[in-house]
Amino acid sequence: MEHPKLFKSHLLYPEDRRIKVEGPIPAQALADLSMHPHLDAFRRPADQHEALIEIAGLPEGRIIAAIDNDTIVGYVTFHYPDELERWSQGNMEDLIELGAIEVADDYRSLGLGQHLIKTAFEDGQLEAYIVFTTEYYWHWDLQGSGLNVWDYRKMMERLMKVVDMEWYATDDPEICSHPANCLMVRIGSKVPLSSKEQFDRIRFQQRIMY
Repeated sequence: MEHPKLFKSHLLYPEDRRIKVEGPIPAQALADLSMHPHLDAFRRPADQHEALIEIAGLPEGRIIAAIDNDTIVGYVTFHYPDELERWSQGNMEDLIELGAIEVADDYRSLGLGQHLIKTAFEDGQLEAYIVFTTEYYWHWDLQGSGLNVWDYRKMMERLMKVVDMEWYATDDPEICSHPANCLMVRIGSKVPLSSKEQFDRIRFQQRIMY
């Protein structure tokens, strides 16, 4: 399956800042940028920078980034699901994971998360994919945001809904391990019925729930 990547770039001026939101960004272009020191939700900023570069080099990989001067202050990643997770079963070429979204602390009130996700889906470039994201409460910055687990989940649902991602049921043990965890999915208009049915079989693997 080919993975066409349609580069988009937007210039924003929130609170007198000048921020570019653009992507999918090629690996070499990402390598020329620096990482904001507060982008540390998943791993150390330098290590996360290397991970972004690696993802951008994958055939299906996509990195959309918010950039202040030459510093990445936010990003969202898209790639095939990890081979150790159930979502990789079936080796679906048109199943893509929205793996991580992160915005540096000082930039969180600027609406960059919505701009990042909207840019990723712009001009129908993900219509041939089922795009999913797994939301786990232990990845959420509850302390920094001041939100409780339920309000944080509502915030994440609102964010994903800007591109029409919806809550989907599943019997995945990790998601079912806490009621705040959830699976959100967007099925593109060009996804065939066979892929939708295969995704349903992956979502539910206990027959009693299927």
